[in-house]
Parts: sequence; structure tokens; C-alpha cells
Amino acid sequence: MATEPTPHRAYRAPCPGCGAPVEFRSAQSTHAVCGYCRSTVVRDGDVLKRVGKMAELFDDHSPLQLQASGHWQGRAFTLVGRLQYKSPAGTWTEWEALLDDGSMATLAEDNGAYVFSVPAAMHREVPAADRFRVGAITAIGGKPFSIASNDQAVLVAAQGELPHLPPLGQPFAFVELRSAEGEVLGIDYGTQPPSVSRGRAVLLEELKLSGLRDDMVKQERGRQFACPHCGAPVEVTLANSKAITCRSCNSLIDLDSGMGAQLRHAIQDEPVQPIIPLGSTGQLQGVQWQVVGFQHRLGHDPQEEDAEHFGWDEYLLYHPKRGFSFLVDSEEGWSMVKPTTGAPQLSGNGQSASYLGSTYKLEYSYEAETTYVAGEFYWQVARGQKTFNRDFAKGKALLSMEQTPAEITWSSGSRMEADAIIKAFGLQDKADLLKRTDAAPVSASSGVGCMTVIVLALILLVFLAVLRGCIASCDPQRENCSSSGSTWRSGGGSYGGYSSGGSHK
Repeated sequence: MATEPTPHRAYRAPCPGCGAPVEFRSAQSTHAVCGYCRSTVVRDGDVLKRVGKMAELFDDHSPLQLQASGHWQGRAFTLVGRLQYKSPAGTWTEWEALLDDGSMATLAEDNGAYVFSVPAAMHREVPAADRFRVGAITAIGGKPFSIASNDQAVLVAAQGELPHLPPLGQPFAFVELRSAEGEVLGIDYGTQPPSVSRGRAVLLEELKLSGLRDDMVKQERGRQFACPHCGAPVEVTLANSKAITCRSCNSLIDLDSGMGAQLRHAIQDEPVQPIIPLGSTGQLQGVQWQVVGFQHRLGHDPQEEDAEHFGWDEYLLYHPKRGFSFLVDSEEGWSMVKPTTGAPQLSGNGQSASYLGSTYKLEYSYEAETTYVAGEFYWQVARGQKTFNRDFAKGKALLSMEQTPAEITWSSGSRMEADAIIKAFGLQDKADLLKRTDAAPVSASSGVGCMTVIVLALILLVFLAVLRGCIASCDPQRENCSSSGSTWRSGGGSYGGYSSGGSHK
């Protein structure tokens, strides 16, 4: 039976800045931030030296806090430190956990969920960050890992006891690798030599946490502020939202710098109305989900110069203990997918991908762009974000990959029947709008003669000519020509994978 953490060689001394007590519970911790004056102090033997002042943490509304405790793999831990980082993809938080044997671990945000990791060794000199090419495969300890991201990050704020502390505000490289078995390997170049960690995804409910923030335990209180564009009240309800839209003027608001900072916003014209209203709740796959976000996206095949754009919708679903999933409405039908912690293995020719013992065949590859968003998002979403996507399938099972120059993200899931969506959200009055019919080969239809096929083909050609004339004035690269996944397209398709929020953090 695990016991509560009993720190080894705990040390307490007055802060050199204000005299308040600063405690080091782990012998591995070298830095601490005074909770009273925010002085950054470094431990040199039994002497504390002040080396600067830490920026104030912005409130990310996390249920976690210092001194919260829990259990991981039968071992007790306590959260003793907190670091907030920022990269071009957004911000994320890492919590330093003191284990019951005095060693340290990290609980970090990951795709709207969490990864628990411990220090690891490479058993060889850590290569320079520029040696890691996103999408490439490398062997670590004889096991293949995919390079999922290679980006620059800066430390923006810290709190509590810390085993390492990159210089505040100075960029450093951060590389993340993932295995097909769900392992996450992080290389932090903010220290010398670079530090390496290795971990797996966890659910907060699995950690049996206690000592969480009182307001988060009692109720999920929202944060309110005035829209920077129209002044209407905007309420943020999710703990880790990075972006939100104003329901009054549809402006997209960036929350990346915290609520106390100047909020950046972008005006969105031509609002798109989601078929499933934001705030709706429904039970899918045995979980009660809430619709918290919506985005409309456009895609096209870069290999075809005259390829028409096609559109689809993605609904961001949230559950307090299960994290986030995506309900995707495309021309091919409905599907539900969730970001993967592990990295599926892409074949050498890119025509298939393997994940958890199954091989998926490439269905479509295309470029995608986000054209409209509404609601709350756990990543820094923006209009105009672009990715290169590949969609794979094996029967009803789906696997999707999205790639940017700095990162590759994967998601997995399966197709769903429209009736399940209608029943889950009680949308019988919108059944006609939610129905999607897959196009089957004509040869698969029984009792259809040759003449019938010819007539149908002629009718289809006339219909397409009229349709193209109707939409000639609509530029899908700049406008939302359709508000649903039923947009006509000349070829290819999208099940819609992980959205272009893209950040593993």
C-alpha cells in the first residue's frame, strides 16, 4: 500500500528577497520561487541566493494547485512546482511532482489531457535539436520513435520548487517523440545538458487526486470579461481554454496571455450556424459529452490544379474526466475521433499506416484550412490555420494525420451512424439535416438497368452545371460557401482528423 510522500532531506531557509520561508522538499530541486515576493532563488548548499524576480502566473483556471497529492502506479506524489511555457502553437503548463522516494516526475498538459513522465536517459549524447526532423523515425533504446514536434518555447512564469529552470523569456528548443505503444519522450534544451523525460498519457481521475482547488471541486465557475471588440460579456467555462468566440459579435478572442493581459481578437464575418448547438449534451460511446466548440474547414487536393474545395464541420466535445474528442460531419458521413498519445507508423510510400496492431489504408490526402470557429478551444485556434492532412481507414475504423512544419498530430476513431447522433443530442426535429448517405458504386445496386444509369448520369451533369453557376460568385478560400459537411466536391474526401489546433500541449 502506498504511503504519503515523506520528503528526503527537506530544507527550509528565509527568502533573500523578503525573508519569508522557502522550502526545498527534494534534494534534486535547485531553484524555487518565493510565494510572497516571487523572487527566484537558487540553492547553493545551505545558502539561498536571489537571482531575479519571476513573472506573475496567469490564471489558467486549472483544478490543480501546489500541494495537491495523488497516486501514480502505486506511488504517492505531491505537486511542488509549476512552470508555464509558451510556443508559437500556444501555452501549456507542467507540474513538478515529488514522489514518495524523493525523486521527481512531471505532470504536463497534452492535447487537452495529461502525460505523467519521469526523467530518462538516452544512453548516448543527446543530438542537437536541428538533427530531429518532424515526421522522421529514430531509435531510442532500440525502440522506434516518431518525431512529433520540434519547436521553440520560452518560460513565461513559474511557481514553487523546481528541479530545473530555463532562463525566463529566452527561447529554447523542445523536441517531442512518440512511440506506437503510446510513450512520449521529451527533450528539453532549456538546460545543459538537455534533459530527457519519458511518460504516458493519464486521466486525472486515475491519479486519485486530493487537495484540488476548492472552487473547482465545488463547481466549475466561469471567468467573465468584456469582449475587446463589442464590449459584450464573454464567459470562459473550461479550465484550459486557449481561445473563445464572442456570442454577440462572433469575434475570435485569444486567451493565450491570460485574463489579465490585453486580449487579442479577430473579427469573423459571415457567421456559420452549427447544426448541433453549442452547449448541447449527448451520450456517445457511453460518455456524456458537451459540445463546447465548432469549426468549419475547407480542403483541396494540391495535386490537382483545378480541384474544387470541399468543406466539413468539426464539433469539439468535452467531458470533465475524459478530456476532448471531435465529432466530425463530412460528406462521407459522421465520425468521432480523439487525439492519440502514441504515434502510428506511416509506411515508406505513405499509402498505409499501422496503429495498435492494425493497418489502415490511405483514403485521401489534401491541404486543409480553418475558415470559421465558434465556442471554446483548448488550443490557440485561428482562422486561416493550414495543415497537410492524410486520412486512413480500415472498415469503420479511422486514422487521421495532420502536419505543419513544426508538428505532426494523429487522431483515431470510427464512423458513426447519423441516427446515433440524432438520438444522442435529441435532434429529431433536425433529422433531415443530419442524415448523410454514402455514395455506393452503381454496380452494387440491384435492378438498375443500363439506360437508367445513363439518364442518371445526364441529370447529374446538368445538376453540376447549374450548381457551379450558382456558386461562381462564392470564393471558398475567403468565404464559407457552406455551413455543413455536405458541400459538393469533385473528388477525394475528408473524415476530418484532429483539428489544426495541432499543439501537443
